[in-house]
Amino acid sequence: MGGFAAAIKGLAVFWGFLLLLAIGVPVFFAMLGAGVLQLWQIDRIAFLGMQVNRIYSGIASFPIMAVPFFILAGEIMNSGMVTRALVDFSRAMLGHIRGGLAHVNIAASVLFAGLSGSAVADTSALGSMLIPAMEKNGYSRSFAAAITAASSVIGPVIPPSGLMVLYAFVMNVDVARMFLGGIVPGLLLAGSLMIVTAFMARRFDFPVANERMPWRQRGRAGLRAFFPLLTPIILLGGILSGYFTPTEAAAVAVAYALLFNICVMICHRLGLVGEDGFGLATFVKILRRTAIQSGVVLLLVGVASGFSQIVAIAGVPAKLTDMMLSVSDNVVVFLLMVNLFLFIVGMVLDAGPAILILGPILAPAAATYGVDPVHFAVMMCLNVTVGLATPPMGLVLFVATSISGARFADIVRAIIPFLLAEIVVIMLVAYVPALTLTLPWLWENGGTLFSGSAG
Repeated sequence: MGGFAAAIKGLAVFWGFLLLLAIGVPVFFAMLGAGVLQLWQIDRIAFLGMQVNRIYSGIASFPIMAVPFFILAGEIMNSGMVTRALVDFSRAMLGHIRGGLAHVNIAASVLFAGLSGSAVADTSALGSMLIPAMEKNGYSRSFAAAITAASSVIGPVIPPSGLMVLYAFVMNVDVARMFLGGIVPGLLLAGSLMIVTAFMARRFDFPVANERMPWRQRGRAGLRAFFPLLTPIILLGGILSGYFTPTEAAAVAVAYALLFNICVMICHRLGLVGEDGFGLATFVKILRRTAIQSGVVLLLVGVASGFSQIVAIAGVPAKLTDMMLSVSDNVVVFLLMVNLFLFIVGMVLDAGPAILILGPILAPAAATYGVDPVHFAVMMCLNVTVGLATPPMGLVLFVATSISGARFADIVRAIIPFLLAEIVVIMLVAYVPALTLTLPWLWENGGTLFSGSAG
């Protein structure tokens, strides 16, 4: 018991961060302040001067440039006819079943995930289009907002994912393996939400959105969505084949998004398509939003680099491991404790800061228990992403409230069945590593498998 108390005391940097956060200090300064308190406690204040260089080197890094590029690519894709094309394609395929628009909302989030990788962008872009349409179709406003928020967390799990790039940068994990590892959990999230929706559709007699469309009409909808849906294929194909790094892939995504929207703009001027939505004024606004978002993220990445160094100097991962081992040396118990902890953290902390702060603390402990780094990385990203839709501080809940005009409490009540389904998925991913590791393993061993069978 004494060892447990000592370990709790040794995590002073984390408790200091939570205290500063609780009294309203912004995340950046809370991390900075907690680091200073930790150095003072262990009598290593001389290391404080190194933190300025550490913060700068954390920002001035080639791999982390993937984050602003992915943000920019997502903003460009969201500005044109892409969102409408994805929704129309989903509606053509699923609109005729009971609860059709709710299923369309989920399916559109899966397709949208391959373009932006952002839960907030998903909620904003799809919510502004689908929430009014669902309300007009007979759904309650709170339910429409809840399903939009719940499905938006698929975005950062299915690649490309800015959140996974952050984790890979901070913890030095192969981002290509993380991208592959996130595909099945992301699809499981979508499947679980669709199962809950189908059950509720039968019980509450949800409406259908439209009559079953002929395959020719579905084909036209698919053709309009074809080029946007090529984006994740190009990015993943390029990364996995070694043609470009994740950072270069993000730059390719920006170039592809610009080229696509310019082609749409030209077709609009020629009268070939009826929707434009992209121009110089729009592009300037996109650059401004991207600069603001990227500035916030990069500042957090910089201070997190210094924070992780302080955590290592103070021996926090070892102390956390001792605390966990004093409770149990069973990996099943460890994963349960971590997931409960992350779920609680997700209620009050955004996904990005949670990854940057807790990754350097929890990942070494997971390695001690023999958990595969990619498995733990995907599990952690999945958990903190679901936290975006968890009250009381879930960011996408506030976005959905703003877009829909529904009461926050009503949205929280409506989202509970979907959150329970997502928690089941988190537990499955935690305790069935094959769900995360099979695709990375197949990618790494595909060549040897075929050569072995030939021999």
